[in-house]
Amino acid sequence: MSAAPLRLFFLRHGETSWNREGRLQGQHDIPLNDLGRAQAEEAGRKLKTLTDPKALPWVASPLSRTVETAQLARREIGLPEDDFLRDDRLKELAFGRWEGLTWKEVRQSDPQRAAQREKDKWLTVPPDGESYQLLSARLAPWLSSLSGDWVVVAHGGVARVLLHDLAGVSPHQAAEVDIWQGRVLVLEQGHHRWV
Repeated sequence: MSAAPLRLFFLRHGETSWNREGRLQGQHDIPLNDLGRAQAEEAGRKLKTLTDPKALPWVASPLSRTVETAQLARREIGLPEDDFLRDDRLKELAFGRWEGLTWKEVRQSDPQRAAQREKDKWLTVPPDGESYQLLSARLAPWLSSLSGDWVVVAHGGVARVLLHDLAGVSPHQAAEVDIWQGRVLVLEQGHHRWV
């Protein structure tokens, strides 16, 4: 018997103060702000219109902004707040020494590598960080272990990799896509849509 086709209901964490300031968070553990908490609740309400989230397994990045997003979305749906898996492989793309900087500051402090990344976000590795291609390799074992429907609460970089690896979006396009907070990205083999 073959495994059920994979479908992910992806929630990006809500806004943080660093999101608002345009800072690269990467794997720094920055908490949600008040708008981010409202966005997490909104994502929970939207998820309820798409599927029965009470019947699905949930998994999240272990960073506090994703854990709190999952907790708030689950509370909005009427689920126990902490009854979900956490997986280190779902952590955000590591920006290394660029974490905490705005893009303007990156361009000023590391202009050559910043220009390289603007030309090819998928393959460029920030200093002591990782590229989307490296993140894809980190996520591959996790992704191949899944089947059926899942709720995934993670980060913009993870969503971009899943857009490529699962939904078939080209690496260049996936690296440029805006990943919204407070919405649900439905990802299936060769398809994706925002709700």
